[in-house]
Amino acid sequence: MSFVPAITVSAIAFVVTYFLTPVLIKYLNQRGMVVKDYHKPNNQQVPRPGGLSIIAGIVAAEVALFAFTMSSGVLAILLCTVIAFFVGYVDDKKTMGGYFKPVALVGAAIPIILLNAYDFHLDFPFFGSAKIPILYIALILVAIPIMGNTINSIDVLNGIVSGFIAIASVPLIITLFLQNKVDIAIAALPLLLSAIAFYKYHKYPSRIFPGDSGTLAWGAMYGAIAIVGGVEVVATIALLPAVINSFLFLASVKKIVEHRAIKERPTVLLDDYRLKASTESSAPVTLLRLVLANGPMREDEIARSIFKLGVFSAGMAILTAVLIGVSI
Repeated sequence: MSFVPAITVSAIAFVVTYFLTPVLIKYLNQRGMVVKDYHKPNNQQVPRPGGLSIIAGIVAAEVALFAFTMSSGVLAILLCTVIAFFVGYVDDKKTMGGYFKPVALVGAAIPIILLNAYDFHLDFPFFGSAKIPILYIALILVAIPIMGNTINSIDVLNGIVSGFIAIASVPLIITLFLQNKVDIAIAALPLLLSAIAFYKYHKYPSRIFPGDSGTLAWGAMYGAIAIVGGVEVVATIALLPAVINSFLFLASVKKIVEHRAIKERPTVLLDDYRLKASTESSAPVTLLRLVLANGPMREDEIARSIFKLGVFSAGMAILTAVLIGVSI
């Protein structure tokens, strides 16, 4: 029965991440593996990377699910996530160039192709299904780096990326269950539960940052679930705020570059530690800058605004899933 593995992997992902994260916080603090939180007073230092506890919860849960199902799709999702984690961990330990993550994340897409864990049909509402066998392999190689970096790019303030990925994963899980793709739906549960567990420590004021290892693991896993489960369109709609953020950033800077390499910041920190949108024309355009267009806000207020956008996009994604089901 499907509820036994579903409950098992959910519990494993949540419990491992939830209880390992405070241990990791203590360890990182003791080792001096901390970074400055530039939006806090008193030169506050925050441990990073928290991706170690995130990947531990995900791997433990997905290995248990693979033991239940022996599904190649579950294995592909697991391998993709682990490879993306190591790509991010390298960048956490040593800051790499702007092209490192997009190029290296191509490797995370390889298990999906080698295990043949995909269907080369794209399902659209009203238009039905499009068959693109050769092009789809190229899309896989592009989609995983895009998804990983899209989630990475929205990790801008306390709690945003963990809260956002939790919201965006809900439409995937609902859609997969509605389409009776039970194994992949259950494989998506650790994405949701690890994000919820980590959010406890990542929300404002953050006690730990996920680092690139955490955000790339979440992003690649999200993309792998979408591809293996055949819910690519639904996944993209659920991720629209993050997609728009990446598009605006790339369109304004006109090249692939690390956010930390940008000289002009999109926001300005006020004396009361609220953020306001930069008025510099050379500053990149981002979702955060647009959210602040109406005036200065606190970090927690900004997070709530972005979460509202995430909930709206998640609702539109679920509606899209229903329309796809009607049109096919």
